[in-house]
Amino acid sequence: MAVRQKIRRRRHTKIIATLGPSSSTIEVMARLFQAGADVFRLNFSHGSHEDHAARFALIRELEDRFQRPIGVLADVQGPKLRVGKFSAGRVHLQTGAKFRLDLTATPGDSLRVQLPHPEIIEAASIGSSLLLDDGKLRLRVLHKRADALETEVVVGGPLSDRKGVNVPDVILPIPALTEKDREDLEFAVSHGASYIGLSFVQRPEDVIEAKRLIGGRAWVMAKLEKPQALDNLEEILSLTDAVMVARGDLGVELPPEEVPLAQKRIVRLARQMGKPVVVATQMLESMITAPAPTRAEASDVATAVFDGADAVMLSGETAAGQFPYEAVNMMDRIVARVEQDGGWRSLIDASHTAPQKTTAAAIALASAAIGHTIGAKAIVAFTASGSTALRVARERPVSRIVGLTPDQATARLLSVVWGVHAVVTPDVHSMTEAAHRASKVVLSEGFAARDEEIVVAAGVPFGHSGTTNALRVVTVK
Repeated sequence: MAVRQKIRRRRHTKIIATLGPSSSTIEVMARLFQAGADVFRLNFSHGSHEDHAARFALIRELEDRFQRPIGVLADVQGPKLRVGKFSAGRVHLQTGAKFRLDLTATPGDSLRVQLPHPEIIEAASIGSSLLLDDGKLRLRVLHKRADALETEVVVGGPLSDRKGVNVPDVILPIPALTEKDREDLEFAVSHGASYIGLSFVQRPEDVIEAKRLIGGRAWVMAKLEKPQALDNLEEILSLTDAVMVARGDLGVELPPEEVPLAQKRIVRLARQMGKPVVVATQMLESMITAPAPTRAEASDVATAVFDGADAVMLSGETAAGQFPYEAVNMMDRIVARVEQDGGWRSLIDASHTAPQKTTAAAIALASAAIGHTIGAKAIVAFTASGSTALRVARERPVSRIVGLTPDQATARLLSVVWGVHAVVTPDVHSMTEAAHRASKVVLSEGFAARDEEIVVAAGVPFGHSGTTNALRVVTVK
């Protein structure tokens, strides 16, 4: 029998890698996992269900090979708003010219084009801005009719068929989940996805609807890419299981100078609430075509790590880029180097907020404090649902976190959580048994040696989620 290759990260911040044409073979995926990918993202904006089913199967094959839980983030597309087609395929809109968006299906020209979304026309008002083609063009509404918007071209340029439309200053009365999203969601959950990435969240109701459909079979990761979501940030975060700072569309709809501030606000509040937070989009964008990142990109990744994000994400770099392995390897190197810096620990501690006034939160805080005081090699969190490990991770302890769970699905969920090394192990029934099991696991996983100390956090009675109430210092035997 082959000896299991131990995969132990030298960092706390996790890495999510998107799979695509450049990374859909078992050989490439294995290299990405060994290089540092903790979670694989499947982007349902691209590819068929057959493509994604094949990737699910390969991910589970990797789990068997490395005997490590691997989380899957299934990212559903969300509503895509686009203009219609042009008779010549493209036009050039002149700055200062008038341009009409209407419901007529006739191919457009330099004076008008179809906008097959009556909800935009209904919700827009005089003075509203419309951004076309990822924000390259900007229109301002001058007049509104029941079936059309008369606009002025504020920023002109070329515009071709089916380019996207963003409406930054309007809450659109459309659900975050389209019919396609509902089918994709059910497919992903039935194949064991850990997280459902919910695109274009605007309102708390969007999260509530997704959770209703999922029914506890996966966690919702709300993608914040609309300014309206920032207006409802606290309520959205209170409802969702995790959150992503999706800087692509957020950067289209917000002024560039506002995006870093929005990122910091989201990360800070998510950490305060103990919700896993991912920073995504264009982190190492140049590595799609180059084997090394720009210095600015390296600093961008470092900023997310200094802020205390749970995970950083690669998109096109690993899905369609020429250097997927190099991108993951580079991100791993940047994250590990930042976390070795004394200034990183100081910033993490300085940005820590007081926990909730509950027994579970107090136990998690105490585990971190005791671990630091005695120099514990690990904090072992026994966790059925993941909540104990999440609470400990919220405290960003100096000691490594080992999450022990009898549930494979919980172990996969924890693969995105800051600092948690999840291990699937049979359930225990007493603190004495927990201490023995914790010692055995930290020895076998290489976190501690005999006669070194660890901290064990758990909920008594065992097997009941949400009951973190017990703490013990254990000498490894």
